[in-house]
This record gives sequence, C-alpha cells and structure tokens, in this order.
Amino acid sequence: MSLPDLLGLAGSLTIALTYFANLQGAVRTDRWPYSLLNFMGAALILLSLWWSWNLPAAVMEGFWALISAYGLGRAIVRPAR
Repeated sequence: MSLPDLLGLAGSLTIALTYFANLQGAVRTDRWPYSLLNFMGAALILLSLWWSWNLPAAVMEGFWALISAYGLGRAIVRPAR
C-alpha cells in the first residue's frame, strides 16, 4: 500500500469513526474534539490527493476542512456548557 493510500485511508477512518462516536454519544458536535478530528481527517485526505488528483474529492474535502475549522474556532471561542 502506498503512502497516499495510507493517508487517505487514515483520513477516511478518522472522519467515519468521529461520526460514529457522535452517533454513540461519545463525541458532541459542539465541542472542539469533533471539529478537530474532522479537520484532521479532511486534511489527510487532501494530502493524499496531492499524488492522485481528483477535483471533486478535493472540493469536498476542502469544504469539509473549512467548515471544520469554523466549528473548531466557534467551539474555542464559545465553549459548550
């Protein structure tokens, strides 16, 4: 397995497991870990696309990373109670 494959799989697993943890009640969407994990997952997938470019995937992951960065900033500025 190549490095880009490993990076993309790690990012995909990070996002999927974070979503599953949220559905299980282990991670709340209004707390910073949720947004940070989503951002890291999207960043890993974007990094994997450096070797094997796919514009639609890059656009999707770019939006995912930007929205996650917004959520992270919001969670830091206005912590959940």
